[in-house]
Amino acid sequence: MLTLVGPYVNGTAVAVGGLAGAFLGTKLPERLRVALPQTFGLASMALGVSMIVKVKYLPAVVLALIVGAIIGELILLEGKIGRLGTRTKGVVERVFPPQGDLSHEEFIEKFVAILVLFCASGTGIFGAMNEGMTGDPQILLVKSILDFFTSGIFATALGYAVAAICMPQLAIQLVLAFTAGWILPMTTPAMMADFSAVGGIIMLATGFRICGIKPFPVANLLPALVLAMPFSHLWSLVV
Repeated sequence: MLTLVGPYVNGTAVAVGGLAGAFLGTKLPERLRVALPQTFGLASMALGVSMIVKVKYLPAVVLALIVGAIIGELILLEGKIGRLGTRTKGVVERVFPPQGDLSHEEFIEKFVAILVLFCASGTGIFGAMNEGMTGDPQILLVKSILDFFTSGIFATALGYAVAAICMPQLAIQLVLAFTAGWILPMTTPAMMADFSAVGGIIMLATGFRICGIKPFPVANLLPALVLAMPFSHLWSLVV
């Protein structure tokens, strides 16, 4: 029976980091609470670029992004995730006092961005699949260190709701890890490269959003991750 470590460590890191950051709150200097999220945004963009350069079939990647964005917009995916964030905040604030001075719109803007960053990053998705296939948790363990500090800093502004992100993150990684046994054997290096490239573009857009440069609707791009491998395979057959 498959024994997993990475998803649980990663989920715990987000939970503990979020709780610690929310507890510290305004005790951290303002300049630190403002500067570090910008740094995390830049790190997200840098990681995204490093993933994009692995692309094998760029037309397939672009097509997956366009079709994925259309699907996301039609089903109002970002709006639904935003409402989930609002409900999460409401439930958490029944137990813990409200944190930070963000407006409702600012809270949703940042919450959706970090939800995508934690739950839909290429590193997390590939790390979960890799552990499910090989039993090696190293990728997720490295991600856990980054997520601990990231969740802590964002929680100083968004409050205890950040810690709740560990639940969908853990669920997604467990599903990916347990299904990787039959997913990965059907993939090719080109399909994995194009999947990584789509994830990289979404992480690049997430970084722009976290830094306040451009509020890309990153959640509406998530269906592109599902389409990336099939489109890459079909493109390789056509070309």
